[in-house]
Amino acid sequence: MNVLISVTDKTGVVEFAQGLVSAGASLISTGGTAKLLREAGVPVRDVSEVTNFPEMLDGRVKTMHPKITGAILAVRGNAAHMAALAEHQIEPIDMVVVNLYEFGKTAAKRGVTFAELIENIDIGGPTMIRSAAKNWQDVAIVTSAADYAPLVEELRSAGTLSRATKWRLAQAAFATTAEYDRAISKKLAEINPDEPLPVASAHTEPPAVLDIRVPRTAALRYGENPHQKAALYSAGGGIAGAEQLHGKELSYNNLVDLDACWQLVCEFSGSAAAIIKHTNPAGCAEAESLAVAYRKALECDPVSAFGGVIGFNREVDEETASEVAKLFVEAIAAPSYSTAAMAILQAKKNLRLVRATPSAGDLVVKSISGGFLAQSADLPTFDRASVEVKTRREPTREEWIALEFGWKVVKHVKSNAIVYTRAAQTVAVGAGQMSRVDSVNIAAMKAHLPLEGSVVASDAFFPFPDGLEQAVKHGATAFIQPGGSVKDPDVIAAADALGVAMVFTGVRHFRH
Repeated sequence: MNVLISVTDKTGVVEFAQGLVSAGASLISTGGTAKLLREAGVPVRDVSEVTNFPEMLDGRVKTMHPKITGAILAVRGNAAHMAALAEHQIEPIDMVVVNLYEFGKTAAKRGVTFAELIENIDIGGPTMIRSAAKNWQDVAIVTSAADYAPLVEELRSAGTLSRATKWRLAQAAFATTAEYDRAISKKLAEINPDEPLPVASAHTEPPAVLDIRVPRTAALRYGENPHQKAALYSAGGGIAGAEQLHGKELSYNNLVDLDACWQLVCEFSGSAAAIIKHTNPAGCAEAESLAVAYRKALECDPVSAFGGVIGFNREVDEETASEVAKLFVEAIAAPSYSTAAMAILQAKKNLRLVRATPSAGDLVVKSISGGFLAQSADLPTFDRASVEVKTRREPTREEWIALEFGWKVVKHVKSNAIVYTRAAQTVAVGAGQMSRVDSVNIAAMKAHLPLEGSVVASDAFFPFPDGLEQAVKHGATAFIQPGGSVKDPDVIAAADALGVAMVFTGVRHFRH
């Protein structure tokens, strides 16, 4: 058995090569791979010995030669193919072990140049992979180090690789080249070769072609409802890439709610907790400790919190876990859990616990009938320097703290969104109403905490003074909103007449 090995990532390749030799293989290799194998005492021939032609053009041309591609592509059951090999003294190659230049890693490097990008586009590697995968019944194509040990074991036990194994390897190979070409196409579509490379930005225009290729990581029991099929696809990080540590299988709705609470708690630098029910916050707070933040979040709406999901932006400690254990909760997302916290929470056998990390998602994609919508992520944060006080009365220090907190929360509430807050705690939430004044009043109606002295955050402008006037009747003393309505002068005049403070951010946070 002749094996061609040419890898950029050399993890595990020496051990694999040793295993192949022990199974009777003869090895052919290129450049750095051949050097590494030789230094490890593994017998290997250089590709140039096989082709009788030296590597050239700074290594750009190594394996693109009839004695390599012919040796891979020849169909063993085709007499004419085998006669051609014999005529040109070409030895068949039975296995190809290749991984590609790390274009993705190069593209992600800070300060990478256009020339570096182009130089890291592999040519010979994809050619060998596709050649071997096309001739899969005769040639095993290995593109992942995860396959090294199982393949050696199969060769030792069976003496050859099964048809099923070769087909599995070919499927993985075509997926590898497809993903590689996708990464190159996506990156080069952003670039003008005669201009400096663009810096990644949340305001980058959506691509001309929306190319989504993400591996399926889990088949879910069902979707939003039992009659719907569903699966999870993960690009890494965030809730899609979170590790489940305990509990029942995560459902579609669990994942959607966990994502909502995780995105919300990631807004805060201090210890924060968010309780989510049907993608809307039932409570959120930031405090000196996680346990205090959780208790304050729960105070907002303890009724709706039952059966919800919780997000924390700090390691869950024993005290916090003890508090959470008093409530029926579907799932929790956090960056980590202490040993004591895990012991407490694992006593609830159905409680799902996931360990999550932030993700840098800069493109938000939603499906609609017949296609997709894509937009940059809603990343702007509160900046007091850019906020305008529109009323005669400025917010007090305490009101400013509450307004800033409310502005972080309201962008995570479905429109029309109204959030009453006090200090760094939600007091009441009005979500998803067709009328903004309805959101104001429904939040007040559902409130479990006093609204007197609270402040109000509105995700979009008040179209009329009535929403503000109703909130003041419920006890609100200050407001934060984007502004931008033709009725802004009327709303400001109403605020002044009522003696409350109001600030405009100039940024809207609709969430549909």
